[in-house]
Formats: sequence, structure tokens, C-alpha cells
Amino acid sequence: MAEGKLHIHLHLYDTDLSVNVPREDEVYYRDAATLITEVVNTYANLFRGRKSDKEVLYMALLDIALRYQKEKDRNDTEPFHNILSKLTSEIEDALK
Repeated sequence: MAEGKLHIHLHLYDTDLSVNVPREDEVYYRDAATLITEVVNTYANLFRGRKSDKEVLYMALLDIALRYQKEKDRNDTEPFHNILSKLTSEIEDALK
């Protein structure tokens, strides 16, 4: 059961945010803030003086979104569900 909201302060790169989050998700928000800071810092250091702050933020956003998409595809269980459904049907037909 949800324990309610928690008011926390997060530091993301060069910005402090004050947010209300579900208590059970606090660690995820803190870890996400750390990831964002690390990725933005990496791009900021690589492109210091050559790219605008906005471009650096978009590059970091794209990097994180790409990681998310790859992980989402890697964890896609739909093909397994389809195979299991087909096998179950075949087994049930054979047992009839």
C-alpha cells in the first residue's frame, strides 16, 4: 500500500528541484537525478565551448532515452507469451 507523498529536494546537473514523490519511489527519483547529472556532466565536459547548454541537455536526454528503449526491448516478453500460448494450445489439443 502506498505510504503517501514525500517532499524531497533533488539536484540535477546545475538545477535544484523540489518535488513531491511517492515514498516508495524516493530511491528511484534520487537515482534518476544522479543518472541525469552524470550523463549531462559527461556531455558538458566533452563539448564544453562547442555546443550550447540546450544542445548538451538534448544530447543527454537522447542518451538516456536510448538506454531506456534498449532496456525496454531487451525485456520484451511478448514473444515468449505468444510461444507459450501456442504451445499450451497444442498441448491441450493433444490431450483431448
